[in-house]
Amino acid sequence: MDLINVIQERRSVRAFKPDPVPRQTIEEILRLAIHAPSAINLQPCEFTAVMGEERERLSRRLIKAYREKQISCGPGNVKPLPKTVGKRGAKTLLMMNPFFKEMGVDSSKFINEGSCNFYGAPVAVILCLDDSFSKGGLVDIGITLGYFVLAAHALGLGTCPIGLITAYGDEIKEELNIPENKDVVVGIAVGYPDTGSPINRFRSPRDDVEKVTRWIE
Repeated sequence: MDLINVIQERRSVRAFKPDPVPRQTIEEILRLAIHAPSAINLQPCEFTAVMGEERERLSRRLIKAYREKQISCGPGNVKPLPKTVGKRGAKTLLMMNPFFKEMGVDSSKFINEGSCNFYGAPVAVILCLDDSFSKGGLVDIGITLGYFVLAAHALGLGTCPIGLITAYGDEIKEELNIPENKDVVVGIAVGYPDTGSPINRFRSPRDDVEKVTRWIE
């Protein structure tokens, strides 16, 4: 696929078919994702791909942890967000409500428990960073994440980055035998989109580039 088309077409998928994804396809996505640039070519991103019964087991553990701790999805800001940014989030949730209503689901439960269940995707990929890195290493993880979701789209798969799971990093590391010195940064739900689900008709809006850009000439 043409790269520009992939960038324009790709969206977060929140309902997946149960069809298994061949391991070879995930491997191809990973081979493409690791082409992402990183500072001094350190390539700090470490992947754990979880499939089949192990993915279902992980989701059960995460949903249990969510119901016990009640840590919900949020931007993770350390102080009040700028009003323009907060408005974008509020607008997005408002635009999603008709789809939740059509599906007959509670929005909070769908988003929070859905995140812990990777929205039913057959594959969950966990991205980790060694705790020897400063926060700067998260930039490299973010770039790799971008490459991953675009590569997956080009290969006919849907994805949804899952940030909520970082609140349950200890549970994830215990369940997947991830070393203690690795930080869980983000998860990715991967699978074939369920095109019949109303939520997959939703596309989040983007602000005009002039609103987020300063020109100095």
